[in-house]
Amino acid sequence: MTESDIIAGCRQGDRKAQKALYERYAPKMLGVVRRYVSRSDEAEDILIEGLFKAMDKIDSFKDNGSFEGWVRRIVVNESLMFLRKNHALKQATELENVNPLHFSMDARASDRLAAQDILNLLDRLPTGYRTVFNLYVIEGYKHREIAELLGVSINTSKSQLILAKQRLRKLLKAVDYPTSAYVASTPKSGEQ
Repeated sequence: MTESDIIAGCRQGDRKAQKALYERYAPKMLGVVRRYVSRSDEAEDILIEGLFKAMDKIDSFKDNGSFEGWVRRIVVNESLMFLRKNHALKQATELENVNPLHFSMDARASDRLAAQDILNLLDRLPTGYRTVFNLYVIEGYKHREIAELLGVSINTSKSQLILAKQRLRKLLKAVDYPTSAYVASTPKSGEQ
């Protein structure tokens, strides 16, 4: 079944199309949810809620962008709603006079990390750090957008990202990954 067939079928309430949507997108979207929520049972519940919402709201997909991206946005929003509902984001820290240094990993170090290693490292971050890191680094949101999504200040978003990167650096050192590959850089202009 093509993506167009799945979309058309889901718009008509066709169970086969809904099953095809689930089978095509569930594995990848579960990976997205797992970056936000460390417990597998909670992640699976969020995935099901997100895919159900995608099927239920499929008429709002306007065919002028990536369908997978649209589903992904729903799943990310479901993950954030879960975190907000469970007060997991209330512990966000805002640093005074934040020095907005960003640390990025050299490709050689990231090549040594398997996807499961990365998930394991992300699971060891506090929820606020992990959430902002995912939204900024992986999903590509700007700090202004993250602040709006999470109901925090832009500085809190920046602080959480800096602290997440620092914590990841420490975790990488602890598991003997090369941390000398980190380089400091300043943020791009207009990233608020």
